[in-house]
Amino acid sequence: MDLTPYRSFITELATQSGDFIRPYFGRTDLVVETKSDATPVTLADRGAEELMRKLIKAKFPTHGIIGEEMGRDRPDAEFVWVLDPIDGTKSFITGVPLWGTLIALLHRGQPVLGVIHQPILQQLMLGDGTKTTLNGRPVRVRSTARIEDATFLTSDPFNPSKYQNSEAFNALRQRAKLVRTWGDCYGYLLVAAGLADVMCDPIMNPWDIAALVPVIRGAGGVITDWKGGPAYPAESTVAATPALHAAVIKVLNP
Repeated sequence: MDLTPYRSFITELATQSGDFIRPYFGRTDLVVETKSDATPVTLADRGAEELMRKLIKAKFPTHGIIGEEMGRDRPDAEFVWVLDPIDGTKSFITGVPLWGTLIALLHRGQPVLGVIHQPILQQLMLGDGTKTTLNGRPVRVRSTARIEDATFLTSDPFNPSKYQNSEAFNALRQRAKLVRTWGDCYGYLLVAAGLADVMCDPIMNPWDIAALVPVIRGAGGVITDWKGGPAYPAESTVAATPALHAAVIKVLNP
């Protein structure tokens, strides 16, 4: 399938949404609301998604859209855009730049194109499952093969005990060389860029995952759910270097 018509457009979506979001970042007067699932949301989240939806409907009126803030529109279409305007809103509202905008294109239900965009740090990562670039430069995952040599990332250290096997997670964490919560989509950007080795989240939504799949695979990494199953659709995510992934899954699922 020729993805050429969509590459420039997904970059346009990232650029325009980033321009919208940027002025809201770091503001102490930013109004933060709490959604029904107890997660925060701001005008930046909602406004960026609304902007992207308008651009998609104008350019590709037959395509579907799935968005975190505004729900589903024609989710069974052949092509569907999956939007998370600010993945990592908790970091965003705290003035921490470890968040990003996630944009994915599904073809017949599977992600074929994905973007992680960090507009404050001016980093745009684009992957198509075969190749991944960061600001136009090709990137690859590291060759790390031992958990004991790995930089291990997760978004929230308390979530594994809520949603998965906390003892297994702690065993993995204790074996890793370096453990940090440089999480949400930024952790996956670090793995794809060859700056970290493992990133995992025990609970995820479709808009959290879709863009990550072509990005990680395009950088030569392996991405699955927590048990090693299909990456999308899924409710959890483990991304790692090829030499590490199977070992990580084994430790997480004793």
